[in-house]
Amino acid sequence: MSSTDPIANLATLIRCPSVTPAEGGALSALDAMLAPLGFKIDRVMAKDENTPDIENLYARLGNDGPHLLFAGHTDVVPVGNEADWSRPPFAADIADGEMYGRGAVDMKGGIACFVAAVARHIEKNGAPKGSISFLITGDEEGPAINGTTKLLEWAADKGERWDACLVGEPTNPDQLGDMIKIGRRGSLSGKITVHGVQGHAAYPHLADNPVRGVLALTSALMHPPFDAGTDNFQPSNLEVTTIDVANSAVNVIPARATASFNIRFNDTWSVESLQSEILARLDRAAQESPLRAGREPVKYDIVWSERPSHVFLTHNEALISSLSDAVEAVVGRRPKLSTTGGTSDARFIKDHCPVVEFGPVGQTMHMVDERVSVSDLETLTQIYETFIDRWFGNAAA
Repeated sequence: MSSTDPIANLATLIRCPSVTPAEGGALSALDAMLAPLGFKIDRVMAKDENTPDIENLYARLGNDGPHLLFAGHTDVVPVGNEADWSRPPFAADIADGEMYGRGAVDMKGGIACFVAAVARHIEKNGAPKGSISFLITGDEEGPAINGTTKLLEWAADKGERWDACLVGEPTNPDQLGDMIKIGRRGSLSGKITVHGVQGHAAYPHLADNPVRGVLALTSALMHPPFDAGTDNFQPSNLEVTTIDVANSAVNVIPARATASFNIRFNDTWSVESLQSEILARLDRAAQESPLRAGREPVKYDIVWSERPSHVFLTHNEALISSLSDAVEAVVGRRPKLSTTGGTSDARFIKDHCPVVEFGPVGQTMHMVDERVSVSDLETLTQIYETFIDRWFGNAAA
């Protein structure tokens, strides 16, 4: 079966119900697309304590450099209430020029198009002047423990080295050609616990209400702003995402209150410097806002997330210009270079080679009736094929 048709490729992948952590047949389908093109394929099972086992795929065509890596994930988020969908979420139905299905945008669409682009490149030119690899995980939408990080380590231990990577995440906000992601903000989370003294609401002098403390501490985290942004990044932004006292009685002052927060930060900060700033703010607020007048400062603990994401920015001109030129050649406009949005597996890949992201329009990702324009699939395939040609030309220059 030919893999040059991105529409057929995507339909095959959508029909695999690969909700994290299930493989769902998606990697087997990808295996069947790549093997006839000459790729050597490895299926890698990754395991860790207290997390589900995840099957991943690594495929390589060629033995020499330069070496281009395409990365992505075949796992998808749950569909929610299937009755809310206008079409079955794993049927790949096409209506009004759009293909419906979970993963159509995030991110089986990008994978389907890159497979088609590689197949067309081989059909027209023969094997690439170097190597092309696919690094595909089944754990991007889950804990991200047994996915890309483990697969990168496995490949690196086998001697794999890459010169550049393209991740096919849905980067375009409105139409194809809008945006290439050349970096990502960092992400740091934490949980604060404020310790008070439980008591009767009618006898507050015998208690210490931790709600006062948690409000003071969270207020200090949200104001003033951490920075005004940089040339390449938005201002860092902290959001308090939960405040909880786990108290079901209205006449009981609780013993403790907790608050969770997440900050997306720019290249003004490192994880370490940001943690120091947050602790300084909390300590000042704790000193200035005792729970009761004349009492000791607010007593609190903080637990940091175990796996913060570090900020990064890609500067590789051969990679960025090859992709930007390819986009412009196909759609007639220059894409914006951006670092907006959340995190992706590019945060792991950046430690191994320069990485950028470009994929479908992301307006319906994770939504009911997730769908992608059929015409966009063809356009994206043309962009990827043009990129492959240009990147190997620039990398060899």
